[in-house]
Amino acid sequence: MPAWICRTCGVQYPDTGQPPGGCPICNDERQYVGWGGQQWTTMPEIAGAHAVVLREEEPGLVGVGVEPSFAIGQRALLVRTAQGNVLWDCVSLLDDQARAAIAELGGIDAICMSHPHFYAAHVEYADAFDARVFIPRADQQWIQRPSPRIELFDDDVQPVPGLTLARIGGHFDGAAVLHWPAGSQGRGALLTGDTITVVPDRDWVSFMWSYPNLIPLDEATVLGIARRVERFAFDRVYGGWWGRIIVHDGAAAVRRSADRYVARLHGERPGGGRADGGREGGRRGRLAAAAGVDEGLDARAGHVLRGDR
Repeated sequence: MPAWICRTCGVQYPDTGQPPGGCPICNDERQYVGWGGQQWTTMPEIAGAHAVVLREEEPGLVGVGVEPSFAIGQRALLVRTAQGNVLWDCVSLLDDQARAAIAELGGIDAICMSHPHFYAAHVEYADAFDARVFIPRADQQWIQRPSPRIELFDDDVQPVPGLTLARIGGHFDGAAVLHWPAGSQGRGALLTGDTITVVPDRDWVSFMWSYPNLIPLDEATVLGIARRVERFAFDRVYGGWWGRIIVHDGAAAVRRSADRYVARLHGERPGGGRADGGREGGRRGRLAAAAGVDEGLDARAGHVLRGDR
């Protein structure tokens, strides 16, 4: 029996004689059902017109993508360490060439994903390489293909020694990032998928509840995301697609991007202008307002992370 894959989001479902009645991930307001209605495919069918490609991003980091692009079009990342290899995010195809190439690179010891839109065929990859899969307990409801390889965690976990998978919330309650201290020549790298998305202007990132439907996040959640990654030292940020990389000063980019996001939520525009035509007397007013929010941030963001919206 085939393991069905949603053509729109690329997430794989269990082996059944008939495809599921719908895709809960696409039916959620953060995603969408394709304009032609719910459609399903299988991995052998995808392999007929697509192939997995591997490209080195930097020493110790290999991108894993599908060409031509399929579904959402993300690329995964294989982090190679002396303590074991971790696949960050996943794609919907594992072909024979990719299986052999990944095995030559040392295989996969653990799989971690930024959020459910990028779950793809993670069970297929886990079974192929005898890997553990780490998913935040907060996103347990979004698991579409159960497996005994899946291990739930609450806030932080080390998939292999030296790497930290951290739940920071926002896009999903369990949205996560992976911190790789050895990345960027020892200056550190943060792998974010689109939990924190690297935008086309690669000096900046952004944050959203829904990217395709352009639904923003609230102020407390955005500031909470920025605060939660401050404990990590990182120079580089790897987003969810080929080329979406902040090459230098990534930590500062996340901080200033959060500040800009909140400023726009308040109607502030560059140069001190406001959306209502008024003027804001410097940055002092916004910083005071942000400080007021910050006092209750942990409690409020905690509610968001638990799903109490």
